[in-house]
Amino acid sequence: MPDSPDLLVIGECVADIVRLPGAPDRTHPRGSPANVAYGLAGLGRSTTLITQLGPDPDGRLIAEHLASAGVRVLDDGSGAPTPTATVDLDEAGRATYTFEIGWTLGTVAWSGEPPRHVHTGSLATALDPGADTVLDLVESLRPAATVSYDPNVRPALMGDHARAVRRAERWAALSDIVKASDEDLRWLYPDDTSETAAERWLRSGPAVVLVTRGAGGATAFLPGGTVGADAPPVRVVDTVGAGDAFMSAALHALASYGLLGGRARARLRSLDATVLGDVLRHAVASAAVTVGRAGALPPDEEELAAALTGVPVRERQTLQGCPRPHHDR
Repeated sequence: MPDSPDLLVIGECVADIVRLPGAPDRTHPRGSPANVAYGLAGLGRSTTLITQLGPDPDGRLIAEHLASAGVRVLDDGSGAPTPTATVDLDEAGRATYTFEIGWTLGTVAWSGEPPRHVHTGSLATALDPGADTVLDLVESLRPAATVSYDPNVRPALMGDHARAVRRAERWAALSDIVKASDEDLRWLYPDDTSETAAERWLRSGPAVVLVTRGAGGATAFLPGGTVGADAPPVRVVDTVGAGDAFMSAALHALASYGLLGGRARARLRSLDATVLGDVLRHAVASAAVTVGRAGALPPDEEELAAALTGVPVRERQTLQGCPRPHHDR
């Protein structure tokens, strides 16, 4: 294998068939983890994606798309069809999904030095039997790498609700950085506020829990406080890939501060509010660029730098009942 990447992403690629009112269908290379990998590579990060691509036109389309950003793709070689999803966009650009997805990721041998950071989530951590393969691989890499997780809930594919919650909680406890939308948390915990749900996850072990709120910006929960960033005004074209653009920019900013990697875990668990505010600014600005144009197209370095103006950071607030975990997982 070539030199190990700064960042490893594990998860599905999906060929999205986009349907707009009054327009012909269009096929786009997507999938939440693939979007994150694409965004990271576009921001100059050495990135590898472990995934499952079929020997079909959709698989070739996605492979070419990822290669265009510099993502190295490790396919499990199973020959399973490339997953597809139909994305129906309404006149406001809001997306609803219909999936035809199987996730049977086989074992992908890892050799050489481990990556500094591993990101996963979405269907790759929710669908059997591939979810078990992902869990085993992340656990094997975790001693040397920090871990991030985004549940990216797709209710139609999550199966039994109680089991989905248990699985999400296991991943949250395994991770150093967790990102979820307020919609994800409402589905997982319908009787709780997103704040209560984020605090529960924070107590289980992560250094920080990031909650996105669409036009309401984002809030980062860490032991003892929160940091918030407001979303800049933007004309929304569509919301596809906004959360993935947020995630890739957050990881990019954390890497710039030297806060990724097993050796940086202690520093990550002592995050300064000013640093975390800057991380949020990068993430929110990236999402704003993405929703302002069609498709899951996150900004590159130049575009992100230009978008960073006008994203204020709110004052840090004190939280009650969120002590730092006693264990350093």
